[in-house]
Amino acid sequence: MSSQKYSAEDIKILEGLDAVRLRPGMYIGSTGPKGLHHILWEIVDNAIDEAANGFASRIAVKLYADGSASVEDNGRGIPTDIHPKTGVSGVEVVFTQLHAGGKFDEHNYSFSGGLHGVGASVTNALSEWLKVEVYRNTVYKMAFRSYFDEKVNKYMCGIPSEHLRDTKEKTDKKGTFVHFKPDATVFDNVNFNFDVVSKRLKELAFLNKGLEIELCDERVPEGKNPITINYKYDGGLKDFAVYLNEGKTPLYNEPISYKAEKDGILIEFAIQHTSEFTESLISFVNNIPTPEGGYHETGFRTGLTKSFNDVARATGALKDKDPNLLGEDFREGLTAILSVKMKNVQFEGQTKTKLGNPEARVPVETVTTEGIAQLFQDKQLKPVFDEIVKKAQGAAKVRLAARQAKELARAKNSIENLTLVGKLSACTGRKPELNELFIVEGDSAGGTAKQARMRQTQAILPLRGKPLNVEKKRTDQVLANEEIRTIISALGAGYGGDFNLEDLKYHKVIILSDADQDGMHIRCILLTFFFRYMRDLINNGHVYIGMPPLYKVYKKDVVEYAYDDEELQKKIEIVGKGYQIQRYKGLGEMSDEQLWETTMDPARRNLIQVNIEDAAEAEQMVTALMGDRVEARKEFLAQNANFNKIDTFIDKVSL
Repeated sequence: MSSQKYSAEDIKILEGLDAVRLRPGMYIGSTGPKGLHHILWEIVDNAIDEAANGFASRIAVKLYADGSASVEDNGRGIPTDIHPKTGVSGVEVVFTQLHAGGKFDEHNYSFSGGLHGVGASVTNALSEWLKVEVYRNTVYKMAFRSYFDEKVNKYMCGIPSEHLRDTKEKTDKKGTFVHFKPDATVFDNVNFNFDVVSKRLKELAFLNKGLEIELCDERVPEGKNPITINYKYDGGLKDFAVYLNEGKTPLYNEPISYKAEKDGILIEFAIQHTSEFTESLISFVNNIPTPEGGYHETGFRTGLTKSFNDVARATGALKDKDPNLLGEDFREGLTAILSVKMKNVQFEGQTKTKLGNPEARVPVETVTTEGIAQLFQDKQLKPVFDEIVKKAQGAAKVRLAARQAKELARAKNSIENLTLVGKLSACTGRKPELNELFIVEGDSAGGTAKQARMRQTQAILPLRGKPLNVEKKRTDQVLANEEIRTIISALGAGYGGDFNLEDLKYHKVIILSDADQDGMHIRCILLTFFFRYMRDLINNGHVYIGMPPLYKVYKKDVVEYAYDDEELQKKIEIVGKGYQIQRYKGLGEMSDEQLWETTMDPARRNLIQVNIEDAAEAEQMVTALMGDRVEARKEFLAQNANFNKIDTFIDKVSL
């Protein structure tokens, strides 16, 4: 347990604040929806750090009708005494000094996600106003605001409008309450997305066993009660695995889990195999998602492979003369959650998507190996390990058969040397970073796209029918599909474990399909393929969705394009009386000139970059849309009947 003594003296200051307002993207990634939610996460993460270190048991997040948000925890409360170096309160230091916090040494927080110390101050700098209440026997209050000062011709960021004061109001409460309103002059939109917030809080509740998190949304029609959701999971990561496997068929009823500390690193994992063929590993470091993996994932996978091979030999499934099974054999159909908590974390950038600490690999590998060995000693778990080994042996047989088929196919120029004549219209440029591959629905649209394209940098690959839904297929079945083989060949970077971004021929892979249910299905099929077999393609920002318009509004020489029904009304007003409307039922109805100027011209087109904001929710979405749950798929499509509404598509489909 960390020291209970926590005062302003513990807050270390590294530098000042003003640059945040000038370049917010450097600190929060963007001024779009991601950046807006980032300033909320910074305050939430501070509360989570209190809980993760044993000082808080409850967190409450509230979204208000005026666009503001609040986070309250029952932790120790931000220090209210005077900081010895600055002469102001600890609260004022935390919210006005960049790189200031109690997490730069180790005696206050054993583990922390907010290691950069910029969270609270950045949130303050990018808010119209921010209020703080600290509960330490009495109630302390402080307020900040941002405004443009005409006297000095300067925007003042996060300036105290009320210095910290002791209200003398006695209280039994402990902790901190932070209430802030994002500045509309900074962000493109200041409306917090309820689904985004609730999913992240649910994830945090899974990761912090027994922690109660409440979300209240007061943005409801007048007369309606606020929406309130409570998350609390006494099963922790085991409950998380069950949640991720909804809609799948588990091989054993309950996930197995293990938790231990090694070399100052707290390591916890839960695993459960299903009848599926693909692996899903969701990892976190200090409660921060690491969708791009890192050394902790490397250690975990190595430990699993070693320990499961030991189990297979101990049960006699593998004889002395038999070679070890591969890691991919044991991970077929595996759902795993790995949570690591450690000091001095080195994330790659403020966005924290990959763990860069090499020293994490060996402890995670050791704990994983020892954990599986210990669980194997539990006689009640013998059927579980029998199922795991049995599935791995089946996967190995398929793998060997697929390798033989692949070698035969390679000899016949089937994949890597597949003839693409009549399918791919390649570009002439030789710089992959400038080249784009449009995967186009149908031969008709493909022909139009070939005429419309800029031949130097844009290649066209028409799809002849729907590609295979890879979610329910083995690798050998996936490779037997001609459309999938063509895509693999066109990209030139391999697939699965052999996928190599350095060999990628096109740095923009653009899915171009009709704005209807069939088009949506094709998008989902292709995104599922990339998610399962070329995930680095998505993680590194190479996958895009092309957005063709739904309408052409015109009269004489005035032409406007609308991408959804809402935009249509605006375009009608622009064109004015006497307008005519053309409704595009598909890409094939466009002329090459129209397709170029609306959808393919880099200067005018709308592209959505696909990224994995939340790997757990991406896993859930792929399972719901592409698995066997027909009702879940119908529900999703019914909710998103407007297949070309950009905001909906970003929220729901972009993994």
